[in-house]
Amino acid sequence: MQSVKLILSDIDGTIMPRGRDHVSERTRRAFHTALDAGLAIGVASGRAVSQIPPFFSGDAACCATCITTNGLAIYHAGERVAYGLPDRAALERLIEVLADVPRSGFTAFEDTQPYLCAGTREDMAGVVSAYAEVALPCDGLPAFEIQKANVFIDGDMAETVALCDRLNDAFEELDFDVPMRGFLNIMPAGWNKGAAVRRLCEHLGISTEEVVVFGDAGNDLAMFEVAGHPVAVAGATPEAAAAARWHIGRCEDDAVAQAIEALVAGDWPFEA
Repeated sequence: MQSVKLILSDIDGTIMPRGRDHVSERTRRAFHTALDAGLAIGVASGRAVSQIPPFFSGDAACCATCITTNGLAIYHAGERVAYGLPDRAALERLIEVLADVPRSGFTAFEDTQPYLCAGTREDMAGVVSAYAEVALPCDGLPAFEIQKANVFIDGDMAETVALCDRLNDAFEELDFDVPMRGFLNIMPAGWNKGAAVRRLCEHLGISTEEVVVFGDAGNDLAMFEVAGHPVAVAGATPEAAAAARWHIGRCEDDAVAQAIEALVAGDWPFEA
């Protein structure tokens, strides 16, 4: 049996089926089973920290340890361990660049409130309709501190990846990755889920070889590279599936919850 001291899971498409607004009761119980066994467990998400508790029906214990905003904020047992912000001047230049990219735009978040800083509501709705419905219009970069911000483009995955590659080449101060079609995460250079896993392990005094991570998409690749046991759910993107060491069943069938239950019971539930 492998030694496991930290379990982290992506949310959307990994423990919460796309289109749903909360994880299953079995998943919530599995998290508590791991906590009761003395394991550190939480989520690693592109979501802001304030967005996550509702996905667990308000059960804050399930996300007291977490990596949020795609690695820009790290928490352990409710204590903030690390916090990063993208460079404002670079974000301002990014908005200028996106003005020449058809069907693209930029959104920034204050807590859970999205602001539409560039692009059209119609194009945003083609990518994330829930944000488009409530986004407040904003002329350029808002004055508040920005940690969570995203680029959107109403295009297919190939167009999304091409824009991500173009922006990564254009901005030394920022990194971009793709969690889903039409949507890009924005991070300060060197900040991502993988770097966050390393920082959290250092804080806990454990090895990355003692970490199990679950994911399904492009923004999980960085933590797949770092963790000793990267696990892809069925239906993951080809890139995530290829990068994973282990593979399990579908998000819709609570495959992650089943794996957590097995780990707590002392079984090894993974196959290559």
